[in-house]
Amino acid sequence: MRDHGGIDQWLDRVIISRMTAVEAAHKILDTMLGHLGFTTTIEAQQTADGPCLQIHTGESTALIGSDGERLDDLQYLVNRILRRHFPKAERIKVDCEHFRSIQEDQLHAEVSSIAERVKTTGKPYQMRPLNAYYRRLVHNTLVANPDVISLSPDGDDRLKRITIAPK
Repeated sequence: MRDHGGIDQWLDRVIISRMTAVEAAHKILDTMLGHLGFTTTIEAQQTADGPCLQIHTGESTALIGSDGERLDDLQYLVNRILRRHFPKAERIKVDCEHFRSIQEDQLHAEVSSIAERVKTTGKPYQMRPLNAYYRRLVHNTLVANPDVISLSPDGDDRLKRITIAPK
């Protein structure tokens, strides 16, 4: 029996080469979720932060995981696989039932409140541990604030505590 793996791989390259990066990311995510046994609908959206794949499912709790950890893992894998075929592809955000959007709004409000407290007291404040995605949001929220600065520790830890300090 002949191995047709080469033809399948060639076909995948041809199909992927005719897709946009967002279409390829959609296919990657849909395939992953299908193999994991999830029944989903995935909607590609363009947001201010770039492309987002919004997952709609009745199994959102299982898909999101504790504090969005499974979403983080899915997003990491989708972007990692996508970059093999589209090295210059924009980072794709993966969300489920708007979980990340809600988290981002809550984080923005929290950071604004902390910044005001730091400005008033003059004392630095160390936030709870955050992953790289949420640390970037904190830094972007405060970049135009003339009264405070955000500092992130060096190191390779996945979760780090940002310090918000007076300028």
